[in-house]
Amino acid sequence: MAELRYQIRRFLRFSETAARQAGLEPQQHQLLLAVKGLPDGIGPTISALAERLQLQHHSVVGLIDRLVDRGFLVRLRAADDRRKVLVKLSQDGENCLRHVAFDHLHELQLTGPRFIHVLQGLLDNAYISTKSPNSGRHSTASKNQTRRDKKHG
Repeated sequence: MAELRYQIRRFLRFSETAARQAGLEPQQHQLLLAVKGLPDGIGPTISALAERLQLQHHSVVGLIDRLVDRGFLVRLRAADDRRKVLVKLSQDGENCLRHVAFDHLHELQLTGPRFIHVLQGLLDNAYISTKSPNSGRHSTASKNQTRRDKKHG
C-alpha cells in the first residue's frame, strides 16, 4: 500500500509541476480538467465541479473567477433555470489543457507500467489473502470479487 501511495504522490507532484510550468495553479488545472472530463449527463455547474474536485462551493467560485479573468473559462446561464451558472472551456482553455495533457500522457507512458505493476501486486495479494483459510475476515471488495469469480468461472 505504501508503494501505491508513493507512486500516486509522484504523479501528483509531476502534475502540479506541469501545471505551474503552463502558468496555472494546480487547482486551476484540475478545474479545467474537471470541466472537460465531466461524464455525460452531468452539467458543468459549480456544485458538480465542487463535488468532482472535493472542494467547497466558494472555493470553486474563486477558481472559476480567476480562470474567467484569464480567458480560460466562460460563464453561461442554464436555459432551463437562469439562476444556475454553467461554465465552459474557452478556446484558450482548451489549448492550455491540451498542452498540459500532452505532458501528462508522456509521463504516464514512462511511469504507467510501474504504477500498474504496483497496483496489480496489491490486487493479487488482496485476492490471495481472501482465499487464505487464516484470513478470517473478508472485505466487501473481496466478497464482490469472489462472487464475480463464481459467476464467471
